[in-house]
Amino acid sequence: MRAAVAAGREVFGYNRSLEAVQAATADGFDATEDLDAALTRAAAGNALIVLAVPVPALGQMLGRIRETAPNCPLTDVTSVKTAVLQEVQAFGLLDRFVGGHPMAGTAHSGWTAGDARLFVGAPWVISVDEHVDPEVWTLVMNLALDCGAVVVPARSDEHDTAAATISHLPHLLAEALAVTAGEVPLAFALAAGSFRDGTRVAASAPASVRAMCEANADQLVSVLERMLELLSHARDALAEHKPLTDLVEAGHAARIRYDNFGRPEVVTVVIGEDRWRDELAAAGRAGGVIRSALPVLGSRG
Repeated sequence: MRAAVAAGREVFGYNRSLEAVQAATADGFDATEDLDAALTRAAAGNALIVLAVPVPALGQMLGRIRETAPNCPLTDVTSVKTAVLQEVQAFGLLDRFVGGHPMAGTAHSGWTAGDARLFVGAPWVISVDEHVDPEVWTLVMNLALDCGAVVVPARSDEHDTAAATISHLPHLLAEALAVTAGEVPLAFALAAGSFRDGTRVAASAPASVRAMCEANADQLVSVLERMLELLSHARDALAEHKPLTDLVEAGHAARIRYDNFGRPEVVTVVIGEDRWRDELAAAGRAGGVIRSALPVLGSRG
């Protein structure tokens, strides 16, 4: 809400928390705790609805949207995409839905944790699944760009595999690291940068962490097994007083590749042309990002 308003958009929102609504309203934002009123208003203006709730709450929200604003374009900012896609399809709202996931956030929650510049420079995944409508995709793209993000096109299943490795697995590792250190009496007294950075996301609301990890369980199990394999080899090497060369050097090399990872700009795809979804998915897979609005088939200029 903050980012979109800062970009000059007309924005109104709903939250079930009276405290959150009062805080947003006090800051001059248009917020309500009346979901029916918000959805009726959205339907009247054909507004883009952005779902920003945990996966377990999706069913209730989608049911209300189906009743009151079924024709509105719809997106989300949930950290898994396949589970959301399936929920949306189950409620018959797939035709107007394009999944989204801004890769930005903090370990804090609530209205006061918001920041109008939260998305600046951040990757914002926008799904290019076969069903997506070019018009709705363009609306979501423009929202992300207006918020200062760079758009990464991706298929939902590919997003979930990647998110399992760079988001959901780190959450589990942070929780495990925090628990392990908490069992050593002197550990917290000595903890500094490495521990702080390694456990930062463990400060996230537990319900949110559970929701994202459990909703992506199949993909997360696969990458967790790979991580356990690597750690198991490291444990065996230490137990046998052998060097940790393989893991440490491979990890260092991977981090250097990340630091030097290029993000070429996607500029040649025309939204709505034949195979535009496939072209965008391939570009995103190669690290390509959209920094300015792509042309749309049939648009002037």
